[in-house]
Amino acid sequence: MSLQINPLTVSIGAEVAGIDLSLPLSAAQRTAIQAALLEYQVLFFRRQPLTPAQQHHFALQFGELHIHPIYPNIREHPEIMVLDTDDQNPPDNDNWHTDVTFIETPPLGAILAAKQLPPTGGDTLWSSGIAAFEALSPPLQRLLSGLRAEHDFTKSFPASRHARDEASRAQWEAARRKHPPLLHPVVRIHPVSGRHALFVNEGFTTRIVDLPVRESEALLNFLFAHIARPEFTLRWRWQVDDLAFWDNRVTQHYAVADYLPHRRIMHRATILGDKPY
Repeated sequence: MSLQINPLTVSIGAEVAGIDLSLPLSAAQRTAIQAALLEYQVLFFRRQPLTPAQQHHFALQFGELHIHPIYPNIREHPEIMVLDTDDQNPPDNDNWHTDVTFIETPPLGAILAAKQLPPTGGDTLWSSGIAAFEALSPPLQRLLSGLRAEHDFTKSFPASRHARDEASRAQWEAARRKHPPLLHPVVRIHPVSGRHALFVNEGFTTRIVDLPVRESEALLNFLFAHIARPEFTLRWRWQVDDLAFWDNRVTQHYAVADYLPHRRIMHRATILGDKPY
């Protein structure tokens, strides 16, 4: 059966039907998903009740997987990260961010599965870094294309939250040592499509190193607000067993924390990428 692809907005997102992701992909299916991901940047699949093993296998068909240094995971499949939040463990991803930009080769993409949802709320928003860049004036595009920004693990994972006891502090210290601040270009070129995208995010980007402090702060604050403009975004209202697959190289997302004290459980597989340029 061929895929049915229905675009969701002008800038980003499509819903995909006509496929069972619990089964191995054919070469044609894999190629079609990759092409759709390039075009729409985030894909959504309804009614995909994948086990952790099935989600792991699906993700592996697109590349090697990352194991997160902080978040908990499935013991049998440590590449499957567990985001289990409620009023006792409130979410920390309610900001615009691109996943794991604190490593030299940030992820190609991520695959998020909804396992338990609150009665209302708990939506996720995505934004297109491509649309955000293309909406800027040519002079600003040229300025940004020559700049580098610092990305810091501790901005999204502060010790105050993630190092509260001896065991978690040891884990956090090991992660901090392994992931010192590093530089990425402010504007990234997609390695497949060649399109340009903004590659700074509120979750991990701390400063533009080529500018004085005040100029860096002013420009980053503008870019963070610009990326969040509704014209570049979509909002997904989850149903249990929905699965989202996004191109982490050119998007950002925001998990809305409006459902407490109710519980929300999501499983994520993160596909390793390459060095931004």
